[in-house]
Amino acid sequence: MPEISPQTGVAPTPWSVLLSRIAVEPGCVSLEVTPDWLQGRTVFGGLQAAIALRAMRTLVPDVPLRTLQGTFLAPVPGGTVTAVAKVLRTGKSATHVEAHLVDGEATLALLVGVFGAARESKVRVSPQQPAVAAGRTIEFPFMPGLTPEFTRHFKVRWLVGRPPFTGDTRTDNVLEVGMRDTGLATEGHVLAMADFIPPIALSHLKGPAFGSTLTWMIEMLGRGFEGQGLDAWRVDAHMSSAADGYTSQAVMLWGPNGAPVATSRQSMVVFG
Repeated sequence: MPEISPQTGVAPTPWSVLLSRIAVEPGCVSLEVTPDWLQGRTVFGGLQAAIALRAMRTLVPDVPLRTLQGTFLAPVPGGTVTAVAKVLRTGKSATHVEAHLVDGEATLALLVGVFGAARESKVRVSPQQPAVAAGRTIEFPFMPGLTPEFTRHFKVRWLVGRPPFTGDTRTDNVLEVGMRDTGLATEGHVLAMADFIPPIALSHLKGPAFGSTLTWMIEMLGRGFEGQGLDAWRVDAHMSSAADGYTSQAVMLWGPNGAPVATSRQSMVVFG
């Protein structure tokens, strides 16, 4: 029997099952988001991005995603989430597509994706995964009422650094991340795993506080996620600055085979 959430009273819905329920029309998708995918009072940001990307994919179904940039304007509540997309420009190799998460006439999030066909180039540079010194790891358990609902769908260990609210002042964190889902990784799973890590600034605090994302940009480093499972991914994160309640954080996402999959940067607000 599926585990019933004491917070929501319903069984959690795995990522692939949830995304299979998207209602699709050209340039528009909608999805009934279940409560177990909430992050406080808003839908988990990685899921917001995946819904927007699905709307874009109704217009650009086959060209690889190269970058996705998002601005999160207001909370996206659970229930029916709608994304509308339009092509901004199509060039010889690249297509720019815009998507809005909307509530009636109001835009709650705005994302722009760039899809680009492969080009011939003599330049090839691939990041190499740095080694992590063996040491004590920290499991990140799901604790009903304390950790956000969406975290129940992830399996996470801190390899470097510590979870939020532990008073750890390091600016670099390394996490091993997996998803409680079946099948192989999709570009949607990549968005979810790249966006899992909380603001490192929250780890500097010794008591609960809230944080939220203002802007997020993720770059896909080719198609390295294809054929990969959903366990033993790695997130290397660095907080480059924090002041006046705003932080800047960069992430490198590695597949379970150690290949670089995506890199991202976020601007966030920390209320504490």
